[in-house]
Amino acid sequence: MSGPGTSTGPGPGPGADPLEAYAAELAAALHGPARAKARLVEEIRGGLADTADAHAERGGSYPDAILAAVREFGTVEELAPSCQRELTLAQARHTARAVALTAPFLLACWYLAATPAADPAGPVTRTAQLLAAHLAGVAIAATLLSAAALAVTGTLARRLPTPPRLPLLVAWTGTTAGVALAVTTLALAVASALATNWPLLACAGALAAASHAVVATSARACRRCARLPVTGTPRLG
Repeated sequence: MSGPGTSTGPGPGPGADPLEAYAAELAAALHGPARAKARLVEEIRGGLADTADAHAERGGSYPDAILAAVREFGTVEELAPSCQRELTLAQARHTARAVALTAPFLLACWYLAATPAADPAGPVTRTAQLLAAHLAGVAIAATLLSAAALAVTGTLARRLPTPPRLPLLVAWTGTTAGVALAVTTLALAVASALATNWPLLACAGALAAASHAVVATSARACRRCARLPVTGTPRLG
């Protein structure tokens, strides 16, 4: 199968359905949330099929009708950048939503870490309180940026153009939040080993680790999408 930037058409193998081959090649060239990508590829495949059927009704063979439809829609190489733009925005929204839901959890975790019941006079609590002051700011900033990104790519997208570097900003916001969650996980693990209320801190650490996995994975996918070439909006026939 050809990769992005090397496609010259559906390129079906012997006996393969050229429409399915085109859809599979387009799916391989795109990156983004699985559901959004599947929906976009299926929409394009359906539009291509309808266009091919219209050409076939005017006479001619099915392969010729497919080629005519591809000429109207564009090859995978031509179509992928415009489709990628939509998927990059979808991935940015996915990452922003993950950050907006998990970043405030940092505040709750650090409230537990800094509670006097842990060790009112020990160095663990003093260190936790110092980290809490910094990571609380990270959590607040990440939440605000993520909420703004959701607004810009959601309801405001109909009125205002989406900044081209917004997905990259969301990606690095998610990366920062992921790092903060990783630090939270490590600190809570140490605190739970030394504190008197260790079951509560251990539970918070486990939740922080799970949140880190979600945010870090989404941010990594968003960074990848943000670096891909995008143009215009998808042509859907």
